[in-house]
Amino acid sequence: MYTFPQLLLRNAILALIFVSSISIVSLSMLSSLLEDKANLHVRSIQLLTEQFILEEDEAQNAKMVEKTLAQSSNYQRLSIANLAGKNLFSYQPKDAGLSIPFISPSLKKVTSNKLALIIEFRLDFSGESRLVLTCIILSIILSLFFMVFAATMSTKRHKAVFKVISQQIKNDLALINQTQTEHDDFGAEGDILEIPELKQGIADIKALMTKQLESAITLEQEAYVDHLTQLDNRGRFVQYYEDKVVQESPVKFGVLVITRCSELQTINQIHGYREGDNYISHVATLIKQAIVPYSDGQVFRLNSSDFACILPNIKLKEAENFTKELNALFNEYQQASDLDSVAYSGLVNFDKTKPLGELLALADTGVSVAQTQSSNSWYSQKDTDILQKNSANYGNQNWRQEIDSVLENQRVTLLLQPILPSGRNSKVYGEVLARFLNSNDEMLPTASFIAMAEKLDKIIAVDKLIVETTMNEIINKNMFDQSFGINISARSISDEHFMIWLERKLLREPKVATRLIFEITEYGLQQNIKTSKRLIDMLHRVGSRVTVERFGVGLTSFKFFRDLTPDYIKMDSSYTRDIDDDKNNQYFLRLMVDLAHRLSINVLAESVESQEEKHTLDKLFIDGCQGFYIGKPEPL
Repeated sequence: MYTFPQLLLRNAILALIFVSSISIVSLSMLSSLLEDKANLHVRSIQLLTEQFILEEDEAQNAKMVEKTLAQSSNYQRLSIANLAGKNLFSYQPKDAGLSIPFISPSLKKVTSNKLALIIEFRLDFSGESRLVLTCIILSIILSLFFMVFAATMSTKRHKAVFKVISQQIKNDLALINQTQTEHDDFGAEGDILEIPELKQGIADIKALMTKQLESAITLEQEAYVDHLTQLDNRGRFVQYYEDKVVQESPVKFGVLVITRCSELQTINQIHGYREGDNYISHVATLIKQAIVPYSDGQVFRLNSSDFACILPNIKLKEAENFTKELNALFNEYQQASDLDSVAYSGLVNFDKTKPLGELLALADTGVSVAQTQSSNSWYSQKDTDILQKNSANYGNQNWRQEIDSVLENQRVTLLLQPILPSGRNSKVYGEVLARFLNSNDEMLPTASFIAMAEKLDKIIAVDKLIVETTMNEIINKNMFDQSFGINISARSISDEHFMIWLERKLLREPKVATRLIFEITEYGLQQNIKTSKRLIDMLHRVGSRVTVERFGVGLTSFKFFRDLTPDYIKMDSSYTRDIDDDKNNQYFLRLMVDLAHRLSINVLAESVESQEEKHTLDKLFIDGCQGFYIGKPEPL
């Protein structure tokens, strides 16, 4: 048995190891974080100095840089000198704040060739340093407390156990002298079972086993359960198919149903990601409701938009009753939620000889065919040899016919989603959103339609249809008092024939041209800078304007946009979502707004879903906001 000093020494060593580990990890993380932040500030200063208007007096340039930098961050030291080394400005507060040696980033130097200045700085990280030191001190205090407490309790426990064991030995020696061996043995066993410490030990072991079991269950849920719908995920789906179908089991055959939520991308873009999550959760609930009559049926969420249902030991004809029930539930949800559609399903039967990859490809083809039919429809893929034939593009052919029919009959309807201007700016517009109809005047899934138009090289014709329809609506309804944003695909802006067509179209309608703003993705502009500049110059020449949307994804330099001279940039939703809680995005967005305004470019924010986000964006001087909180799309 350990003595109290021995236990205290052992616990002290363990506490020292623990505190040292925590301290090393904390200081290492802090050092890396501060170095990254300092390097980010270097890049920010480089971007910032490139946008200043050069003054003749270098001292004036230094004063202008100092004023701007002082507003953006706190410094332990800041100095500005010319290229010859003459100091023009120097700043170092009397109270330098707390700084941890070997942790705080070294002095950073930025050279601006444009302003002929050398900027040296060290950021003030006293707040971060104070927080980490406080955590280390608290961990030391807690470790000392638990060290003494554990040593004391262990000593008491050892003494109690030793006392009980000693008493038990005395009892056993007394029992040896008794003649009734069986009775004595029973008595001894009963005494052992009455030892409180033994009972406590058994209870501790049971509690430990229970805790380990709960941890294993939690890990399994994280690995195999979708957090949003609480359904088994793709990993569990593959495991189920291999264990229950491929191996010997009661499942000899069955039907695989793939259900695709066709409106997820559109809902995320227009209504926001929270509404997208609500939409997916509701579809999952409807699928679980429809599968209840099939006692052995299983539901899985394969990815963001696809669900899989396995209906064991039933024929394809019977499984169609399941998709009919799904169709009815989806139709009710569509009417209640004012959606263009909800989801489409593809069915294929299986047995244990069919590879899972082949089944998924067949079911996916069924979904593609269903999407060309009525809203929320389903399609049974009965031709299981389709992948072995030269007709694997079966679904593509259906889409090709449907897209050609839309183009030929001009079956497109337009919606308008407003962009709310800030109090400082009224030069914004509404974004035109296109919806496409099949021969029964039912909405086709927009995201699938655009994706298939891209894949089948029909997107240029689709862009032409949207531009023509928008211009005709403006003329016919005499809507010359507002402006309209039209999306153009990257494929179209790189096509010379489309550019010639668009220029002639706009020149013929100069009054309409001045009311149009063409939205082009940052990625699309980067594909061919020369072509992009020619397009933007042409649009400005005819009186139209240009928005670079999804800005920030590619981190394009502002020099690039200074040369292109767009009228607006629309920040990608990854920067605006939950911006009220994201200090890093606030800092980045404030810098982008400042640089853009120096180039006379207006900055817009999309996917604004709450009052808090709108309030934060207003404080960052955003020129306009768009999203579900601002306004839903309405017919043009």
